[in-house]
Amino acid sequence: MTTRRDFLSTASLAATGFALAPLAACSQESPSAAPVAASATAETPFVGPLLKRRIPSTGESIPVIGMGTSGSFEVGRDEAARAPLREVLKRFVDAGASVIDTAPTYSSAEDALGDLVAEARLRDRLFLATKLSGVSGIEQGQQQFGESLRRLRTDRIDLLQVHNLRDTRVQFALARELKQQGKVRLVGLTHYRDEAHAELADEMRALKPDFVQINYSVVSRGAERTIFPVARELGIAVMVNRAFEDGRLFAQVKGKPLPAWASEVGADSWAQLFLKFVLSETAVTVVIPATSKPRNQTDNLKAGVGAMLDAKQREALVVAVG
Repeated sequence: MTTRRDFLSTASLAATGFALAPLAACSQESPSAAPVAASATAETPFVGPLLKRRIPSTGESIPVIGMGTSGSFEVGRDEAARAPLREVLKRFVDAGASVIDTAPTYSSAEDALGDLVAEARLRDRLFLATKLSGVSGIEQGQQQFGESLRRLRTDRIDLLQVHNLRDTRVQFALARELKQQGKVRLVGLTHYRDEAHAELADEMRALKPDFVQINYSVVSRGAERTIFPVARELGIAVMVNRAFEDGRLFAQVKGKPLPAWASEVGADSWAQLFLKFVLSETAVTVVIPATSKPRNQTDNLKAGVGAMLDAKQREALVVAVG
């Protein structure tokens, strides 16, 4: 899967002329970012509570802002790289967020996440999702799942997803078997590219998973026509990845002021507007931006509070990103 990057951009409020702090993208950090004045980077605290949405198959509700780990948690055992992740995780849980998505094919992400969660004794406060990824056959799937449990330092997974429609029927059958055994609570399917939507929709109809994970953003709206109608019809929860288009959305709005109406939905950054755009689609259950920067984590979380975008604001944002 293409890795997602945090790109930093400086935005300014039209009403005040103040430059806004650079904020998170839907995954890893960019290699460098231009410095900004200290007065422009004062961090405002998160004020919740986070909006929650219901998982149709169980009736439980989860916070709408989750967290991905592609790139951001792929840090190995480098203590200097893990240090900010402790704060990222702390802010996430302190805000009441819970959904964290990872995969065994995200190099060392499962290891880093498992270690940090165990260290902080947070497992019971999290909704942990991982995947059967890049394997073929029952034996390979079983072996990979066992390794995921070991690396994540847990005995259960909240959501096990068949990643990118690889060996879908075999791996989904395994996921369901693991659910019956009590090792997995929910099962799902994932992809991250528009051209896979039609196939994914077909598999949703055939397999009726608890969850589907798919790409969706202000510039990638194919899921509105293919995935979301099926999810509504069948009662399937939706997790959204690539909400920032691997950071490209920030490049598209670099130097542009926020829309004057941003304050109406409580947004003070482009990142919050991009996430609120995703969440204004009612079929979406949770969005999973990733970051290794604590201030970006706080910024992402703010998108899960207050009003979402109405139809007019959604279209205005599409034009603004243009």
